[in-house]
Amino acid sequence: MLPVQVVAHRGSSAAHAEHTLAAYELALEEGADALECDVRLTRDGVLVCVHDRKVDRTSDGRGVVSALELAELAELDFASWKQRRDDAALRASWEEVDRDRSRVLTLERLVMLALDHERPVQLHVETKHPTRYGGLVERALVDLLVRYGLATPPSRAGSRVTVMSFAPTSLRRIHTMAPAIPTVLLMERVPVRYRDGSLPSRVQLAGPSLELLKANPAYVRRAHDQGHRVHVWTVDEPADIEYVLSLGVDAVISNLPDRVLAQLGRV
Repeated sequence: MLPVQVVAHRGSSAAHAEHTLAAYELALEEGADALECDVRLTRDGVLVCVHDRKVDRTSDGRGVVSALELAELAELDFASWKQRRDDAALRASWEEVDRDRSRVLTLERLVMLALDHERPVQLHVETKHPTRYGGLVERALVDLLVRYGLATPPSRAGSRVTVMSFAPTSLRRIHTMAPAIPTVLLMERVPVRYRDGSLPSRVQLAGPSLELLKANPAYVRRAHDQGHRVHVWTVDEPADIEYVLSLGVDAVISNLPDRVLAQLGRV
């Protein structure tokens, strides 16, 4: 039986602003097995790690990601919103801001960070839909993975990359272009047709929310009976971590990967 995988949700994002280099560097230091990110396509065709359709919540700028070019995004500060909310950070506000660790993070930079790390680290990439660019998101993602030799792993089990989405169409596109890359269907509720634990054709992993598993704890067993691994999101509280581990999930996605690792006895 494989050990439970600990996935850093947008990096170690309870400590640092989500999707920043600082958050991912800390997650690696803490020992996370995988780094999770959301990706969106800029106007000039670059995949960046941003969750929301707009940059308003997570930067000092405004606008829609898909309508901005990378150079415009690079001028924004993606960390100060977190610092303003963090008393400790406010006390240290006199320190010079490290722009490289607080600016917009491209997926390519995150790939390089993972590949350069001293131990094998996986990437869990979530494609965000709907978007004005449709299938161009998946094409850009696969093209990037090809450039780094990640699109054709020897097996799904040996893949350094997993692609996740709430959109089955996105996962179908990934399977068509890179069939050896494992895919995860993210779910806030289980569609009627999949309540037996099955998944859409060519999707290998189930990605239920914590709330879904609290309402349907038997889902993990049903998914396992169908041969599917289960990756649950987003689990931060000690009692919730203990709960999902008791259900036998295969991966825990958390803003606090160090806490999950501690409860697993791995620190």
